Amino acid sequence: MITNMFRAAALTTAAVGMTVATITAATAAPVTPAFLSASQLPAASTPWIAGPVQSGAADDFCVEGVAPDANSKHREFRTDLDTGARQTITVAASETKAKALAAKLRTAIEGCVDRLKAEYPTLEGEAFHHGRIAVEEGADLYSIDTADPGVGSTDIALYAVGRDGKAVTVIGWSQLGDLDGAPLNGFRTTTRTAVAKLY
Repeated sequence: MITNMFRAAALTTAAVGMTVATITAATAAPVTPAFLSASQLPAASTPWIAGPVQSGAADDFCVEGVAPDANSKHREFRTDLDTGARQTITVAASETKAKALAAKLRTAIEGCVDRLKAEYPTLEGEAFHHGRIAVEEGADLYSIDTADPGVGSTDIALYAVGRDGKAVTVIGWSQLGDLDGAPLNGFRTTTRTAVAKLY
């Protein structure tokens, strides 16, 4: 009789434990997409310094106002020279909305040179699409090469937009100079890493 009582108690305890584990797993917080670290950016002449992850989308002219601040977080990176980078991650309500956001970001980047020229009439520039990267739901790579003859400045920016499920990331990299001096292959690797880290 006593032995049966212990067995019954043990079975009840095990059942309760399984139920609690099931409930805990079902109510666990969703996985938060991970950001790039400083070491995962393209090699630079001085070390990269990563800022903290902050709420909202990064301040970036080419994609300004596209990603909603409410569902976005961003991280800024810098070096001791004139090179900087930024990453924004947005978690959409559904994969359909994430796909639409990624398309809007690509369109914004593709039209960025025209908007820059409208704001700065003496500016010259061109944008290139450097292909699609096969990682998760895919990523697209762009460059924007600008120069202002009146000022004598040249700037190069690299952009990537990628998606994994409901998470969309846009990465920007920029420095003084032109496309010949930009780490295009390194940025391609950075983009692949960034999208793979989302989930």
